[in-house]
Amino acid sequence: MAYEILEHTADVGVRGTGPDLATAFAEAARGMFSLMVALEAVAPMRTMQVDLTADSLEGLLVAWLGELLAQKDIEGLVFSRFCVAVVQGERGWMLRGQAHGEPLDVHRHQPGVEVKAATYYGVRVECTNDHAMVQCVLDL
Repeated sequence: MAYEILEHTADVGVRGTGPDLATAFAEAARGMFSLMVALEAVAPMRTMQVDLTADSLEGLLVAWLGELLAQKDIEGLVFSRFCVAVVQGERGWMLRGQAHGEPLDVHRHQPGVEVKAATYYGVRVECTNDHAMVQCVLDL
C-alpha cells in the first residue's frame, strides 16, 4: 500500500497503488490529504460514508476524490484513513467507502497546500490480478 506525489508543471499529481482497486483508491485519498495536512495528526474520530457510481473507473476516481474535497470544504473535515470497496455493477462502477477523520485544527494538523479539485487531466487506472494503480492531477 502506498501513495506518491507526482511533479506537475502548475499543479500536483497523486498516485495510489495496492494489491487491488480498493486499496489504490484509498491510497490516492491518503496522498491527496497528505498534501493538505499532517496525516499522523488527524484522529479518526468521525466517519463519513461515501456512495458513488460512475461510467468508468477514471470517473469514479475523480468523483471519489472530489467528494472528499467537498466534505472538507462544506463540513471542515480532514481525513487520514479510508476504507473502500469498488465493484462493477449493471450501471457502471460503484464505490462504497468510508473516510475517517475530524474537523480541521490548524494548530495540530499543520495545514499545507489547498487542493481545489481532482481533475481528469492525467487520470489513469490500471488493474491486474495482484496490483492496481490509480492517478490524477490535483488542481491547487
